[in-house]
Amino acid sequence: MTHTFERRSQLPVSAAEAYAWHLRPGAFERLSPPWETVKVLKREGTIETGGTVQIAVPVGPLSIRWLAKHHDFLPGQEFHDTQVTGPFAKWEHTHRFEAQSGGESTLLDHIEYKLPAGGVGNLVAGNSIRHKLERMFAYRHRVTLADIQAHARYAERDRMHIAITGASGLVGSALAAFLSTGGHRVTKLNRSRSNKQSQDDGLAAAAWNAETGAIDIPVDDFPEVVVHLAGENIAGSRWNAKVKDRIKQSRVGPTRQLCEKLATAPRKPSVLICASAIGYYGDRGEEVLTEESAPGEGFLADVCREWEAATQPAVDAGIRVVNARFGMIVTTAGGALAKMLTPFKLGGGGIVGSGKQYWSWITLDDVIGAIHHSIMAESLRGPVNVVAPETLNNHDFTKVLGQVLHRPTIMPLPAFAARLMLGEMADELLLASARVVPAKLEATQYPFRFPTLAAGLRHVLGKIEKS
Repeated sequence: MTHTFERRSQLPVSAAEAYAWHLRPGAFERLSPPWETVKVLKREGTIETGGTVQIAVPVGPLSIRWLAKHHDFLPGQEFHDTQVTGPFAKWEHTHRFEAQSGGESTLLDHIEYKLPAGGVGNLVAGNSIRHKLERMFAYRHRVTLADIQAHARYAERDRMHIAITGASGLVGSALAAFLSTGGHRVTKLNRSRSNKQSQDDGLAAAAWNAETGAIDIPVDDFPEVVVHLAGENIAGSRWNAKVKDRIKQSRVGPTRQLCEKLATAPRKPSVLICASAIGYYGDRGEEVLTEESAPGEGFLADVCREWEAATQPAVDAGIRVVNARFGMIVTTAGGALAKMLTPFKLGGGGIVGSGKQYWSWITLDDVIGAIHHSIMAESLRGPVNVVAPETLNNHDFTKVLGQVLHRPTIMPLPAFAARLMLGEMADELLLASARVVPAKLEATQYPFRFPTLAAGLRHVLGKIEKS
């Protein structure tokens, strides 16, 4: 039995531009829901050359390889994917872009599929597969529309060459895909010694020496924008003197060296976006914190203060520098939420400590949106709080997460237990209170995709129902 699935959305750009968005490197990554841990194993060719893509698809505790072939493309109008091998008995996906009046277009995803094992497969998995497709394509269309809208706001601006350190990390990989699909030329700066095109995502790569700051890109092709995200994971392991030193040294020294090189480059970038964090403010209770607020006390506050100070050579050279102070990044692809989900789904979630401490959060899509906005908004410079406008304490954060998951939140984690598990890290990451507001983003009219936690969680968890 052949099943049919369709989803249709209006886009504020021409059919040709919507088609081009889907062909650029990074489209697959932008369209993959964070709850689906799909991994690209191999790419050959492109959509317009009949290329193939092989991915690993999780099925319970196992992983199935899926080989899809692109074919029958009509430039600016449509292209097709057909499963060669994979979990379905049949899978044919048509991506169609229909021109509308006023320079707009309609995106249509049309899928015809058969489940394996015939009637038994339909009986066992028919409804669950349908629900899975509805969740996935609702997510894909939300992301496509929001990404295209974000780039359309700057349609009159030339696309740029943007280099990114830390491009394989949580933020960097999402940012690279977002910028590339928007038409910017992205180069991933890594610590390898060779310049090449990355085989996994089609983006260019160049060598970056973190000890000297040198970037191996010719002067006549030097990037107009550098986004510096590289740094040791602050929650990767329990803190001790050695781990804390790695956290600090991976940020302060490489940032200073990079900025000194950029400051003396024959062709300087016009913009540097450098990562920082709201740990800058320390534990501040109920105090409302803007970019003008004084730094706090503690290990992370000290690291962030030195980290931001390390960008001064670039500032002195006339480069517009933005210190992006990230809050807790909400995504199931990694970070705090990913670690919290299992106990919460099992009904074992609850407040941490008193629950009165503020957790300033932001979705991953708004993190990359805020970075893009900071690149484009020429009035932005210095510290920028990259947090959502809704400020929640841990009690309210916990309550909202439980409501979205439809689970009770009656199993608290006392402060002493958090300290036993995590040591000093618990005080700075879980128990400290930072009520941070995005004053500069709001003043420059950044349009948050998810201004409330409930909306953000439903998006990253695939809980928004089909429209």
